[in-house]
Amino acid sequence: MASHLDLEEQEQLEQVKAFWKQWGNLITWLITAVLLAYAGWQGWNYYQRQEAAKAAAMYDALDQAVQAADADKAASVFNDLRERYAGTVYAAQGALQAAKVQQDKGQADKAMASLTWAADNASDDSYRDIARLRLAGLQIDAKQYDAAAKSLDAIKSADFAALASDRRGDLLLLQNKPAEARAEFQKALAAMDKTLDYRRLIEAKLATLGVAVPADDAASGAAK
Repeated sequence: MASHLDLEEQEQLEQVKAFWKQWGNLITWLITAVLLAYAGWQGWNYYQRQEAAKAAAMYDALDQAVQAADADKAASVFNDLRERYAGTVYAAQGALQAAKVQQDKGQADKAMASLTWAADNASDDSYRDIARLRLAGLQIDAKQYDAAAKSLDAIKSADFAALASDRRGDLLLLQNKPAEARAEFQKALAAMDKTLDYRRLIEAKLATLGVAVPADDAASGAAK
């Protein structure tokens, strides 16, 4: 009986040896690849957390500069932020913040440069569209009407459709195109939430163009 078991065990052992000889290297490589992938994933997550923390700290410094109305400091920090952490949301937010203080300080060209970067490079669609909307406003102020039209045309998000139409209406009015402006203001009013007070501004623009707002629309806006 013992010898029968010994022979059976030896046979099984030989089968294991044969299997390992045929597949051992492949199994070893697969296990190694899985372990390396896991280690790499863990390392990447750690790196991402570290980078996000550094970007957040830099953004805090930029925000402090904005609060202090220090446009030069804000621009300097933003330049570092976009060079080191361009793919983070902090870079996009930093561009908008830097542009705000630059605009407040009368540095329109620098503000447009900051917004142009965000419009082209922000990692999030919403930030790109916000930048385009604000950039169009500065371009209109600078009488760069063709550039403003291109910035507005690049806005694709439905969330900003009403504001883009309103801004486009302003642009068309400045280009002495009242009929086209009226159509854009009407489009903006139709797309905008009826509970928003901003509707009153659009209604006022339409009134100057001889368009009476339906009573139910005006009432819904005033009811807020």
